[in-house]
Amino acid sequence: MKNLLFGLVLLFFIKGNAQIENDKILHFVGGNLYGLAGAGIAKQVSNGNRFWTFAGAIGGSALVGLGKEAIDSNPNGSGWDNGDLLATILGGATVGITIDIFTDHKKNRKTKPQGGLTVGFVPELQELQMVDNRLPTLSELALPTHILD
Repeated sequence: MKNLLFGLVLLFFIKGNAQIENDKILHFVGGNLYGLAGAGIAKQVSNGNRFWTFAGAIGGSALVGLGKEAIDSNPNGSGWDNGDLLATILGGATVGITIDIFTDHKKNRKTKPQGGLTVGFVPELQELQMVDNRLPTLSELALPTHILD
């Protein structure tokens, strides 16, 4: 699967180079790099949450893309280009999807406790009088002896 994905990406870059402007490819690669940084930061902050990792990848690339296009829109720049911004954000999206595909989500799941039913601490049970070194039955709880005394 990894080899197939690598082959498709390589084919895209070889074939895409002739049909897509070189500037868009640079924006896509820049979006990959800053999306990777954003995903790494978001993954650490959110303790590996899938949604926030993907959002960090998109957010990191979008933030850099908007900054770059804001600089380009200055009078000395080449002007705002929505295609460049889209290529940058798509670069971040591909990194976010790739991280989600290759992350082992099994280790992030919480496992259920083995054994039977687990009971937490209940303070009321500490006040009960033990009968023959056991907890009282339901009928004994229905008519507590300490109230009648």
